Amino acid sequence: MKLSQLSLTVAALFIAASASAADPKLGIVYDAGGKFDKSFNQSAFEGASRFKKETNINFIEVQASSDTQAEQVLRGLARKNLDLIASIGFAQQAAVQKVAKEFPKVRFVLIDGVAQGANVNSITFKEEEGSYLVGVAAAMASKSKKLGFIGGVDIPLIRTFACGYAQGAKAVNPKIEVSNNMVGTTSDSWNNPAKGGELARSQFDRGVDVVFAVAGGSGLGTLQTAKEKGKLAIGVDSNQNSLYPGSILTSMVKRVDNAVYESFMQMKNGTWKAGVTAKGLKEDGVDWALDANNRKLITPEIEKRVIGARKDIIDGKVKVIDIRSGAACPA
Repeated sequence: MKLSQLSLTVAALFIAASASAADPKLGIVYDAGGKFDKSFNQSAFEGASRFKKETNINFIEVQASSDTQAEQVLRGLARKNLDLIASIGFAQQAAVQKVAKEFPKVRFVLIDGVAQGANVNSITFKEEEGSYLVGVAAAMASKSKKLGFIGGVDIPLIRTFACGYAQGAKAVNPKIEVSNNMVGTTSDSWNNPAKGGELARSQFDRGVDVVFAVAGGSGLGTLQTAKEKGKLAIGVDSNQNSLYPGSILTSMVKRVDNAVYESFMQMKNGTWKAGVTAKGLKEDGVDWALDANNRKLITPEIEKRVIGARKDIIDGKVKVIDIRSGAACPA
């Protein structure tokens, strides 16, 4: 028996022994970044952990290191007759769609992707809105007027971050330059901090002084390099301000934690529904992070401008283009 299978079996036995008959049986499958990526997966873990702390209901957790393994892991959990399985990351989209059809009595929530099925709830985010805000902050903080963006893989989701970032920056200064680089083309691209650091170093050498890292674990290398070079970086998904206080301008927070927490709670309360949900600023799905770790970097002028932009987006006065709708990026 493989170690992952053994861990899964032990976790399942623990839940069976500790949960009451009325409690929902829950599972969560992290993607290749793992639950301690200090970013997307960790946010999901924190949401599940908050649910557990409040309800004393446990959950099975497994990591899928590849798309193929995701399908195997999901099928293995479904065979245990779990009530709800949370799949973390768009890479599991095909696996969720396939396995959900095989197990119509098991419910699935896909975070950050869309899968069809009467037993699937897909939760997506308006990344362009949160990215717009950090783009505003970056443009105002930049001295060189050259910004950088480092993504994991060149896919529509990551281009959405990049476009929102550029839109926010150019709303402040239409002449600002934004450089874009991607870590790679495979799932390993989300867990290569050395490459993330190398790309950041190259951008800094070309005059960039603020870089936005949207690359999972690879982005940690970008943040570290910014610290070493005396430049500014922007975190993503989780609030990463505390990783390098004083050099992380802000973080584009994607509330994956809320999405997982709410899904588990809905399952517990009997209010869970299938469908597609998109969460933006108005729905508390995305935001920017301001705390003690970056307080000295965010001037009153930056804060006022970002808060104003945030309100304008929520009120509909500013429309941030989502390139996934088929529109070209205007920035």
